Amino acid sequence: VIRIIDGEGGRATSRLIKELFLKRLSNPLLKPLNDSAVAELTSSRIAFTTDAFVVDPLEFPGGDIGKLSVCGTVNDLAAAGAKPVLLSAAFILEEGLELERLERFVESMAETAGEANSIIACGDTKVVPHGKGDGVYITTTGVGVLPGGDIPEPKRIATGDAIVISGPIAQHAAAIIAIRENLRADPPIASDCAPLSNMVLDAMAVSEIHAMRDPTRGGLGGVLIELARQSGKRFVIRESEIPINEAVENICELYGYDPLFMACEGRMVFILPETEVDSLLVSLRKYPYGKGANRIATVEEGSEIIIETKSGGVRRLVPPEGAPLPRIC
Repeated sequence: VIRIIDGEGGRATSRLIKELFLKRLSNPLLKPLNDSAVAELTSSRIAFTTDAFVVDPLEFPGGDIGKLSVCGTVNDLAAAGAKPVLLSAAFILEEGLELERLERFVESMAETAGEANSIIACGDTKVVPHGKGDGVYITTTGVGVLPGGDIPEPKRIATGDAIVISGPIAQHAAAIIAIRENLRADPPIASDCAPLSNMVLDAMAVSEIHAMRDPTRGGLGGVLIELARQSGKRFVIRESEIPINEAVENICELYGYDPLFMACEGRMVFILPETEVDSLLVSLRKYPYGKGANRIATVEEGSEIIIETKSGGVRRLVPPEGAPLPRIC
């Protein structure tokens, strides 16, 4: 298990870093274990992001806190149109955490970073007393390289654009609810947690993307509200076109949650010209993470979000007062 002395900077810390972290994450930038990793980038334009992960439980169907921490940062970079290159990882470990669990989390991070063609170039480890840290917290920071030309951003959203979601929504939140409430499903509801950078970069190569956003804590609804506000446009959403799995929909009905505001961790929202939608969908559906991609809305003049409901009615989309679930990512 993790002990307090494992975070004190002595021989115990060195053993933990070399025998656990470096064994699984080793690469030319990390291996020297200098205070900073030094790298040469091929672009003068970079994207830079950071995020902290405190998910409860630490392991869930479809992923764990290690995989989640890499996906969250990689996907934020991808949403900016950047190719993820470098990541850092800071661990706050609780005394008593089983080494076997920590090994699984680090292996998940290494595998996910490899899939995203990124490396974890530097990191830090601290240990807090038992009862003070909920097992482990992870903070990841990422650097991505931006291509030449225009980058996706809300100010490029135009009247007549279409909105596409890359797959079924609300799966991450539903997976967390199911495991917290000990709900049984066959097969179990799995998080959509996934690194999307390769899929997104290929999509950008075939379609003119005006804006992108990954719908994490605030879900699809939160992202659309934010993008509508930033662009000053009106979005008209067709509820019947929003992909959602039956088991997820059942959980939402059982607990009274709105799936539009439930977290995803492996989905991307694309806003692009209507004429580019078909090429985007073909590109996305080549990937396992984009099999359920669908066109869900259009952009009009105005300043609100309207949902055309399955029952034939119309309602405005307004944000909830707070997050429906705590400790979701």
